[in-house]
Amino acid sequence: MTAPLTPEQEAEHVAGLERLVHMDLLPDSRLSGQGPTVKRSVWRGNGWWQPIYCANCGKEGGLVPEENMTTVLWLCDICAETHGAIEGAVCVPDAVFYAKVELEQREKYGRLLTEQELVDVVAADASPLATLIKQGR
Repeated sequence: MTAPLTPEQEAEHVAGLERLVHMDLLPDSRLSGQGPTVKRSVWRGNGWWQPIYCANCGKEGGLVPEENMTTVLWLCDICAETHGAIEGAVCVPDAVFYAKVELEQREKYGRLLTEQELVDVVAADASPLATLIKQGR
């Protein structure tokens, strides 16, 4: 268990979460549409795999496992050489999601909830926190 934060540390921590929540997120290199032309996941012996495409030009880039993937960003060699590194590429969407959940807890309850309290919030399904948690599933 960590030591409680001083009011100054708490304010600095919350300010950092606010900055994270408002960052631009990276694009996802997987398909998101539906229809007959959308290439679907394929079974490859040990699980389902999804095709990925260059986030810039759309060139097909292979397959990634479908399980446990919240986002994928891939650039083909030509786009990576032409355009260089993507600004802000160190920010992962999962970190933004967790920052939003933490901020909502601190705003409404003034603290982080226990695991059981979070389960109860989701089961009640009557708050912005429950909606946010369900969106992140």
